[in-house]
Amino acid sequence: MARIALINQKGGVGKTTTTFNLGAALARRGFRVLLVDLDPQAHLTYHAGIAAHELELTLLDVLTGEATLSEVVCLRNEQLHLVPSNLGLSRAQKVLTEPGSEFLLREALEGHDGYDFVLMDCPPQLGILSINALVAARHVLVPVYPEFLSLAGLSQLLQTVEIVTRRLNPRLELMGVLITNFDQRKNLHHEAAGSLRERFPEWVFQTVIRTNVALAEAPSYGQSIFEYAPTSLGAQDYEALAGELLLRLQSREVRHDPKPLGTPSGRQSP
Repeated sequence: MARIALINQKGGVGKTTTTFNLGAALARRGFRVLLVDLDPQAHLTYHAGIAAHELELTLLDVLTGEATLSEVVCLRNEQLHLVPSNLGLSRAQKVLTEPGSEFLLREALEGHDGYDFVLMDCPPQLGILSINALVAARHVLVPVYPEFLSLAGLSQLLQTVEIVTRRLNPRLELMGVLITNFDQRKNLHHEAAGSLRERFPEWVFQTVIRTNVALAEAPSYGQSIFEYAPTSLGAQDYEALAGELLLRLQSREVRHDPKPLGTPSGRQSP
């Protein structure tokens, strides 16, 4: 199982869009994917077409021990599942105060090995929910806009990841930095992307997510980009991202289960 936390302390950089559409791209390849919505705004939950405000059980019930993960999971389709959120999750900072609260999500995921991927959509604050994701994760994926201020913010985030790795989760690794909302017509975006690649040459994905209106429209229909606009630039980019992510996992040999990487659950490797 590959557990990936999608995180950036800056909001509006495409974390939720990437979590949902990357998950959908992996599910299209036959992988079983679990999405976890750790943001009280519940954008991921709404993006999946689920009315968050009507839910009786959410991630908060899992973290407080009032429900199991299996009781809370919503089935988007056979391959793509979701642990939903709603505004009640904003209470997490107040109710998750006991020692060891940073490990609650990791403990909840134990025993749920039927998934090939767990993608965790983190809130823009580095509070108890984001720390839970970093402790539960094996990898970190950082979406960033191609702006020069992203460089400073990325450095701060990487320092936080380093602290969590040192103190709470020694197996945590940076998967990569993903440039989102890239406008090929803007010189500023090309310059910022070049600076990111120069400063973090090993970590910036070759795939970029280009500016695409369909990506902004799809959530209002509760659809992935592959359902809403399957021939769009957004669909092309997230399909390419899924392929590059699989190659990165394979080349770094970071999978720790006996099943060969690239072999979805229930399939035989070629």
